[in-house]
Amino acid sequence: MPAVTPVFIPGLLCTDYLFASQREALARRDYLADTLQHDLITEMAEAALAGVDGMVVPIGLSMGGYVALEMARMAPQRVAGMALLSTNCRADTDDQRAQRRDAIKMAAHKGFQGVTRHLLPRLLSDHARADEALVANVLKMARDVGRHVFASQQNAIMHRQPQHETLAAFKAPLLVLCGKQDILTPPDLSVEMADLAPQSDLRLVEGVGHLSSLEAPDQVTAALVDLLARLD
Repeated sequence: MPAVTPVFIPGLLCTDYLFASQREALARRDYLADTLQHDLITEMAEAALAGVDGMVVPIGLSMGGYVALEMARMAPQRVAGMALLSTNCRADTDDQRAQRRDAIKMAAHKGFQGVTRHLLPRLLSDHARADEALVANVLKMARDVGRHVFASQQNAIMHRQPQHETLAAFKAPLLVLCGKQDILTPPDLSVEMADLAPQSDLRLVEGVGHLSSLEAPDQVTAALVDLLARLD
């Protein structure tokens, strides 16, 4: 197979720190998608596809997974494989959209930081929240992204389309990974995605919350190594 480029796609309120361990361990040419400039998932996917030539392997966590799926829907001929981490293929429900609209209104207030310590249980497992350095870095990511981009990203997420058909038509190798303690995108949503795609590799990681690439960096890296090996 011709050379492929892994495309790392951060989630909501996340920066390149989200995949720092995986990018260092893989030690190969890759591309970090820009999720900070657009307010539609389709626009993020278009920008990611335009940012690199040739075949790609989208690797997305949470919102990044929505972008990865949109890349596969828009340009299946360019997607040699895909990794969907801590994400799902459904559209938002009406209640979820209402919650995101409320979050956008909150973001209009200057003091809003997006992620504060009382929200961390939705992002990190109990064990991970005891790691003060990890907690500090998660909070720093949110501050670095900022409230204006947070609002744009929430808008993008709530207007995404369902991707069940994209997964059913996806014939390339697929990694689906989720922490068993993930509250935001529970494991059953990963099972749903894996059941749809014919070449899926489902990995549910014990004791890990939503930010799986940070909580279980070695396991996520190993899973990505296996995915890339399957391309050959």
